[in-house]
Amino acid sequence: MNNVQKQKRANKSSLPFFLKEEFKVSFIIIFVSTILLITTFTFDIVPPILNRGIQPATFPKALLVLIISLTLLVYYLSTKKPWKLEKKLSKTFYLTLISFVLFVIISKTLDFFLAISLLSVFVSYSWGEKRIFYLLLVSILFPIIVFIFFETILGLRFPPGIITNIYYQV
Repeated sequence: MNNVQKQKRANKSSLPFFLKEEFKVSFIIIFVSTILLITTFTFDIVPPILNRGIQPATFPKALLVLIISLTLLVYYLSTKKPWKLEKKLSKTFYLTLISFVLFVIISKTLDFFLAISLLSVFVSYSWGEKRIFYLLLVSILFPIIVFIFFETILGLRFPPGIITNIYYQV
């Protein structure tokens, strides 16, 4: 019996790279991102007078290149240290999923800025950060960085809400 189990494990590790789970997941992400990246080259160029911030096609291109690069990095790291097989999803996964649902609800009803702040705290806490100082730091700095990025670089306004209305009225 033990020989059969050892042989099964040996056969699994001797699979060609394109049949391993790490490759399949990475390939799907890169394939979809590449298709989306190709479609961004069909976007119209906005005249400079109508353009606020960067061109509309530049942000999705940069984001998709970042996704492809990070996927390649994760695949490379997974070849060095293979993924461990989980029988069931962890508690952290469910907490993160709940936090994204709360993010959508809070951003639509109260305020987008407030939702980003609460999401960053909740995700940081559920992933193991217990120090209050760092949780507060993340809840303040991350939304401010996102806000500045959208306002200055992209030239986009946050949707109206409790906090953003105060900022835009001043």
